[in-house]
This record gives sequence, C-alpha cells and structure tokens, in this order.
Amino acid sequence: MLGCKCLNWSRITLSAPTESYTFSLPAPLPQCPQGEGFASGRINLGEIEVSKISKFEFIWSSNPLQNSRKGVSFYKPVGIPDGFSTLGHYCQFNEHPLRGSVLVAREVASEPEAAHVNSLPLCKPLDFTLVWSSDEGSDGNYEGCGFFWLPQPPEGYKCLGFLVTNTPKKPELDEVRCIRADLTDKCEPYRLILNATSRLSSFPFRVWSARPCHRGLLSRDVSVGTFFCSSYWITGEELNISCLKNLNPRLQAMPNREQIHALIKHYGPTVFFHPDEVYLPSSVSWFFGKGALLYKTGDVIGEAIDSIGSNLPGGGRNDGEFWIDLPSDDRRKSVKCGNLESAKLYVHVKPALGGTFTDIAMWVFCPFNGPATLKVGIMNVALSKIGQHVCDWEHFTLRICNFTGELWSIYFSQHSGGEWVDAYDLEYIEGNKAIVYSSKSGHASFPHPGTYIQGSDKLGIGIRNDAFRSKFYLDSSTHYELVAAEYLGDGVVTEPCWLQFMREWGPKVVYDSRSEVDKIIKRLPVMFRYSVENIFSKLPVELYGEAGPTGPKEKNNWVGDERG
Repeated sequence: MLGCKCLNWSRITLSAPTESYTFSLPAPLPQCPQGEGFASGRINLGEIEVSKISKFEFIWSSNPLQNSRKGVSFYKPVGIPDGFSTLGHYCQFNEHPLRGSVLVAREVASEPEAAHVNSLPLCKPLDFTLVWSSDEGSDGNYEGCGFFWLPQPPEGYKCLGFLVTNTPKKPELDEVRCIRADLTDKCEPYRLILNATSRLSSFPFRVWSARPCHRGLLSRDVSVGTFFCSSYWITGEELNISCLKNLNPRLQAMPNREQIHALIKHYGPTVFFHPDEVYLPSSVSWFFGKGALLYKTGDVIGEAIDSIGSNLPGGGRNDGEFWIDLPSDDRRKSVKCGNLESAKLYVHVKPALGGTFTDIAMWVFCPFNGPATLKVGIMNVALSKIGQHVCDWEHFTLRICNFTGELWSIYFSQHSGGEWVDAYDLEYIEGNKAIVYSSKSGHASFPHPGTYIQGSDKLGIGIRNDAFRSKFYLDSSTHYELVAAEYLGDGVVTEPCWLQFMREWGPKVVYDSRSEVDKIIKRLPVMFRYSVENIFSKLPVELYGEAGPTGPKEKNNWVGDERG
C-alpha cells in the first residue's frame, strides 16, 4: 500500500513542484495494422464517448517545507477536445514522473430505443460541497491552500470525481459533468496517496486512487482516473463517486489478431533466468514428448501423453481424479531441467477495465520447481524438499492502453501474489521491450535484479528469491504462442488441447515438511528461532508438501483481474 506520513497543515506554505517531469517510453509507439478502434484516441461506451487526457495544469501541492520531490500534487486536465467535459481532477506523488490520465466524456447519438426520454447522459452538478481544506485562512490569506469540492449531482446522476481549487471560491458549475446513474457502477479506494490533518478537523484527511469494484475479463467497468478523498470514510462504506460502464457490446477499442501480434513483437519482454538456474523452462510439447505421463486415481502405471495433449481429459474441474507427472524412466532427471531452446510464452489476451485497456498475459512453463532457500540474517539454508513440485506455471501481464497503444504497466506474478509496476519504473533492453527477471528455482517474476525476501525484509528472514541477468533468457517478442483471446470470437484463436486440462500438473506428494522445519529451527541461534517459526507459519501453503499447480485456465486471474 502506497502512502505518505501524516502531515500537519498549520500554516505551511505550499507551491507547485519545481521539478515536475513527464515520462515517455524509450522508443516511439508501435505502428499497428489498421483496425476498428484500437489506438484511435477515443472509445465509444454506448451513449457516451470518452477520450484520455494526459496533459495537466497544476493546482495545488501537499509539498511540505518546499521539498519539491515529496508530497502529492493535484491537477486539472487541459487540452480537452471540443464537446468533451471534465469528470474530475487528477493527483499523484511528486516523486513520480507526471504520467497519469483522466477520462473526459461527451454524449454520442444513440438508438432511439436506447435513449432515456428527457434524461441526457451528462449534466451539470447542482452545487459543490467543500469536503476539506488545508487551512481555514483566518487572516484572509489563502496562499498555498488547497480546497476539495464534491459535485452534487441531480437525482438519477452520479459524480465521478472531485475538483480542487487554491481559493475558497466554489468552482463554476460548468467545470465538470455528472453522468446518468445507469451508465455508472461502484468503485473502491485503491492505493492511499495522502494522509493529512488540519486545524479544521480532528479526523485525518485521506486521498486514495480509485478503481472499479468489478474488474476482469467479464467486467465492463471503466476507470476514470480520478481520486477519492474523505475525512470520515469507513472501510466497506460505499463511495460518493462512481466509475463508468462500457455498454457498447462490440468492445471496438480492443486490438484485432494482427494488432495483437504487432503489440507482442513491439513490447514482448525478455525473461532472464538466474545464472545458476537448474530448472529451466520448456515448451509443453517438448515436455509431453519426453515422456510425461497422465495418471488417474487408482492407476499404478501412467499413460503417455501425446505431443499436443489430445488424450488429456478436458474441461470439468480440479476434482483430483487426474494429474500429470514426469516420466518414470531414466529421462526423469533430465526432463526436470527443462529445455530452453524449445521454450515459449503462452499468451492470453483479454479486455481490462471495460475494454479501455488490453491485458496480454504471458505464461511460462517449467517442468519442475526447485526447493527453496531460507535466509536467516547472514545465513542461507538450502531446503531439501520444501518448495519443490513437478511442473510450474508462472506469468506476467502487459497492460496496454487502448486509447493510444501505449504500454502502461506490467504485472509481475510472485508466488501467491504479485505487483503492478508502472512503465516508468521498468528496465528496458531494446526499444520498448522490458526486462523480466525470473527467480532461481521458483520462477517468480521481478522488475529489477536482486534478492527478494518472502518473509520479513526488516529481520532479513524468509525464503530467498534471487533474480539476476544471465546467458539464460527467453525473448517473448519472438518465442510465443497465442493460445486464447475470447473476445475475438469463436474460431479466431484455436486453444491447444492441453489448455483444457483443469487438473493438476504434478502429483501430490505427502511428507512431513514440519520435521524439516523443526530441524532447521533447532540449528539456528536461539535469538532467531521464534522469528523463523513465525515466518514459516505465514508462508503460502504451496511451499509445504508437494503438489503440482493447476494450468493457466484454472487460475483465478484467467477470468479475474490480477492480485494487486
């Protein structure tokens, strides 16, 4: 969770950040083949059309003691196209490049049967309510003060964002528009941006970024890019702002098949594996061809899987009746090590945030996941079993802006969680191709090299995730296979047979992992024992026992949004 320290606003003079800077990708945006609406700059949501604004005019900064790199700044969009209206203002941390956006909207002609009689999609607010100010200005001097206003919509309408001014004068009613309620949906606070106090209130004033409550492949909710703020909001309480809904059934801003390939060729990251990695990836067909076996409950001998997985049971659910295992002959050890030459990324393309973004999820397959290494201070303990299992499916996801075709962020999956990293905080290796670092043995993905601790960074105790560049790498811009893009319609992308296998890619192996943990704890200095035991109790269950993962289509992020 992002945040900043609580600030005391009693007569601090605030001004614009003196070193605001913008971010642009290392290379020009891709020249995609022609298509219906992708990267056209505007998206039709049904009764309204929206455009993305990324140019802003500074309003006010929570910039204590004139430190230009700290605090939060608030902006209003500028350069709004004719006919479009503001829905709310934008804010971000000063220490980050100015690289955000908000949507502006206008009414578009709709079918008569879809129109609401005497109820336009957009309307002016009735008034504004002052929700917070940084100082009461008792001496009549409001220099450096910020004032936060909530539009008051007419009945049947919703407001989508707040406005900020640097004087106590209310904004003009014409400065913002409210949206008819049926064109909106609920949103939620996402990341805490500002936590402040003032002499006007005994309650802290907080500002969060906002995002739709409903997200994922099937959701039509659209993020506006505005923020939510309050001094009284209670977790779980419905917000007084909303997000938009895409009611256009065609999702016309999504890329077509040719545009997908152009995007992957342009943005496809290079995945670097650790210099000492033993368990490298392979293609699924290589794994099957090297003797992988299908087992059914009660079977002692497994059935050989053909190269495309056509004899795997498809569909259904993970009922424990079937699983995949390594070959049982002398090839078992070598297959564990994978085959980098055959490896590829398996790509699933899906709409995000109501079709205003495209998520390109790239899955990497490894025949084996190695055991973990425990770090305790300066000591490193190689675990013999904990963490290992047959087969490993990991992924990272590129989020592309459908207004411009620009890479917006990448999601790095890390065991049971992960993180979104903005494009300005990525490493690039060639043009706009980012670098993904895969951790040793466990294959979690990270945006930068280093040793990441799954446990307590502060204590230096936990499972090591070592991620560094090496001669072992996989270029996803050329070594990939498009396996799913449901929004394109039936038959456009043929899903491989193995993608329909919903069971586990690896057997369950039961062993007393607790005994290994106990042996490790007994070998440690007394001062570390309690902390290590406590951290082990909080680690994901995947690190205990041994069970193969389910395939990509069984993961909750296949249909849902990423965790983070």
